[in-house]
Amino acid sequence: MISQILQEARQLQNELSAWRRELHQMPEIGMQLPRTASFVKKKLSEMGIECREYPSFSCVTAVIGTGSRCFLLRSDMDALPMQEESGEPFASHNGFMHACGHDLHTSILLGAAKILKHHESELSGQVKLLFQSGEETFEGARTAVSAGILENPHVDAAFAMHVSSITPVNTIIYGPAPMASVYGFRFTLTGKGAHGSMPQLGIDPINTGVHIYLALQELISREVSPTDEAALTIGRFEAGKVGNVIPERAVLEGTLRTFKPELRASLIKRIHDAAECTARAYRTGISLDVMSDVPAVICDEKLNGEITASVSSVDSSVRLLPVYHVMGSEDFAFISEKVPSSYFCIGAGLPDRAQWVGHHNPKVRFSEECLSLGAAVYAKSAMDWLKNHA
Repeated sequence: MISQILQEARQLQNELSAWRRELHQMPEIGMQLPRTASFVKKKLSEMGIECREYPSFSCVTAVIGTGSRCFLLRSDMDALPMQEESGEPFASHNGFMHACGHDLHTSILLGAAKILKHHESELSGQVKLLFQSGEETFEGARTAVSAGILENPHVDAAFAMHVSSITPVNTIIYGPAPMASVYGFRFTLTGKGAHGSMPQLGIDPINTGVHIYLALQELISREVSPTDEAALTIGRFEAGKVGNVIPERAVLEGTLRTFKPELRASLIKRIHDAAECTARAYRTGISLDVMSDVPAVICDEKLNGEITASVSSVDSSVRLLPVYHVMGSEDFAFISEKVPSSYFCIGAGLPDRAQWVGHHNPKVRFSEECLSLGAAVYAKSAMDWLKNHA
């Protein structure tokens, strides 16, 4: 059974695809997305929807409907700093790429806005739209919350979705704890430079960094229960310019991802302990910079149930699977820790599974078939929640 809302969304499919392709060709990164924000404002204005931009961090908000209850729909808009290699005819060429599908997220929320505006007189409250910057850097949602996004009107519940390039279309996954927390850190090690032929005159920060790297891996293998979930990755180890010089400095950057708050706190302490004690043992200076500190996305299970019911009412053929539980992270967590929230993932895999590539890959491609379903799910979920909680 297909709902009237989905039929309306499918009538927007060509427009949704055109929006997505235009956004895909002008990716912007971080907290400053002037062209993207301008595009969103223009489309909302054409729909007769008043909006507000926060120029200092490129978020755009809008409210549809009236009433005391408010349901938030959120989509992120930022891209990644990588050169696109997808081969799409609408590929970007500015050194940035929508390799995580945020161009689809933005288009889906614009589609939902158009449907909700058409049904504004039927809404039993207010729907707030949040087009967010800075998700990839984990800055956007925290900044938006601090700026009062969840007030005026006060948000009572929130819903967000992510597309997946490795999940079939017409499939939506969900769960109570879909995304892990992330603690991102940088250690800068300062030694003493020397010629490679006279190592006794120097203090080698590379050597210290190697021992810190090994010590951190052993935290996972020897201090974390095999039944717990934790991932500790050092993704950057940089030092020196030439092969015959002991450098003055070395840099290690990494991330810790967990679900349990107590395990997270314990491992953060042990990361600091291991790094500082190892640096001291090898006579190396060390400084720490915290690059990200984001809690896990925890969903309200009652709200999850309400939204899955809405999805089924949109299209009874959609496969709903309660399996969303990954070690990736999302700054929507700063919203989910404030108000009852749900975070789902909608399939956007290409028809040929041999062409599936994961997110954050320069060759990743997405099926645009998910756009109309996503817009309908957003719109129907908001309409149903307001009706049920009026």
